[in-house]
Amino acid sequence: MSNIRAVAELAGVSVATVSRALQQPDLVSAKTKAKVLAAVEEVGYKPNLMAVKFRSGKTHNLVVLVPTVANVFFARVISGMQQAAAEKGYSLLLANTQGDQDIEASYAKMVQTSQADGLIQLRAHNPFGETPDDDSMLPMVNACEVLDQQQFPTVMLDNRAAARSMTEHLIKLGHRRIAMVKGPQRSPLTRDRLAGYQDALTAAGIAFDEQLLCPGNFSLQSGHKAAATLLALPQPPTAIFCENDEMAIGVVQRVKQSGLRIPQDVSVAGFDDISFAAYCDPPLTTIAQPAEEFGSTAVNLLIDILQGRLKKAPKVILPFELVLRASTGPAPATVAPSLTGGQDD
Repeated sequence: MSNIRAVAELAGVSVATVSRALQQPDLVSAKTKAKVLAAVEEVGYKPNLMAVKFRSGKTHNLVVLVPTVANVFFARVISGMQQAAAEKGYSLLLANTQGDQDIEASYAKMVQTSQADGLIQLRAHNPFGETPDDDSMLPMVNACEVLDQQQFPTVMLDNRAAARSMTEHLIKLGHRRIAMVKGPQRSPLTRDRLAGYQDALTAAGIAFDEQLLCPGNFSLQSGHKAAATLLALPQPPTAIFCENDEMAIGVVQRVKQSGLRIPQDVSVAGFDDISFAAYCDPPLTTIAQPAEEFGSTAVNLLIDILQGRLKKAPKVILPFELVLRASTGPAPATVAPSLTGGQDD
């Protein structure tokens, strides 16, 4: 039967090096790792992974808490995580939490009881409950929708600057009645994107109008419903900026059902640049986020914590891009009368 000594002899390295290459591949050079893996394949060595995990005290499993796997943006983030984790020899345990704190706490307990090594949280909540009194860090990274506290490494976008950039784009096109469809009330994303929208209005000398704000929950349906409300106003908006692309696509559908043209009568903009945005009719102007990079960066930070390379909690701010497509255009010379065709939600 093949064994680890045969692998070491064939690869020309020590047994300890073989063990490191299989258990902690990031601690050996790419050349050594390649030699070891080739030798493993050639001799047919099958390590006892359960025994390896028992001896090392590590599971090489990472928990990922996702508010909803139905969200297209989160799906891309998870894809980035999966690739980064696989490259480092880790597996993901995915939890579709629906924002339920009890579910999140149960997965955090898996880390506390050594059933998983660490945790990545994609919403603004600490599932461990308390944070250490000293300078030590819990094995957690917060990404996308981040906590205000600094105890955890975070991966985020400057949402305020991004929303300001989109609103400025609409203002430059001549729009003065610019509506915003917000995300969930308690989300930091909603707070920051709303602040950026207001920053741009203030800088341009445009009065903030509460009537032009509509609540949403990042779903297609909430965008559709918000558009119906906005188009029924005595003075409807000439542009609608949504805090994510799914709501913007819902807005596009409702605007078209109302007999209005996009962008000739109403411009529509989103946020995220999900894959459907480029294939919407018309293609959607949006803010592009590097979703896969969110995932890979979060995984790499967590592994750095687990392997003792991270002593402080960094805040990593990823870049955004204003993507201009056909759904936004110059403001109409006059505001079209309110048209509310179709059925209310």
